[in-house]
Amino acid sequence: MSRTARSPDLVPRPTLIAAGSLVLFAIAATGMMRIAGIAPAASPVLLRQQAHVAPVKTRVLRFIDRADGAVVIADVEGGTAAVIAPGEQTGFVRGVMRGLARERRAHGIGDGPPFTLTLWRDGELSLTDSATGRAIELTAFGSTNRATFAALLDAKGPAA
Repeated sequence: MSRTARSPDLVPRPTLIAAGSLVLFAIAATGMMRIAGIAPAASPVLLRQQAHVAPVKTRVLRFIDRADGAVVIADVEGGTAAVIAPGEQTGFVRGVMRGLARERRAHGIGDGPPFTLTLWRDGELSLTDSATGRAIELTAFGSTNRATFAALLDAKGPAA
């Protein structure tokens, strides 16, 4: 190969131009939204507040890890809503709680404060962390996953 031969471009020039154009478009669109004063999409929590959607059913719960790997879901007013044994097909509950616990650890909060599970008049189901204020809209995860949490609203589980 001679010294005057050029090595091929790693990324083709049209691809770089397209990527740069996309970035510029995103910045311009964001700027136009700000200048026009268009508010970003509201969260489901804010939309419910604005529409005055009332809760139909609420339950305040604590999720407690046992030494054997089970998770006890206890009602704050007394009793146990459920016990999830290790290996049970309730990975969604464990996943949601793992994410909320991670956020609590980041804020230096322990597992003492409860969570509020709420069924709203519009059919939505949410789980709110009383310590961080974070609300998870459970309906967004599909009917099967929603049903797992919805069952906790009335559940009278085994003794812990």
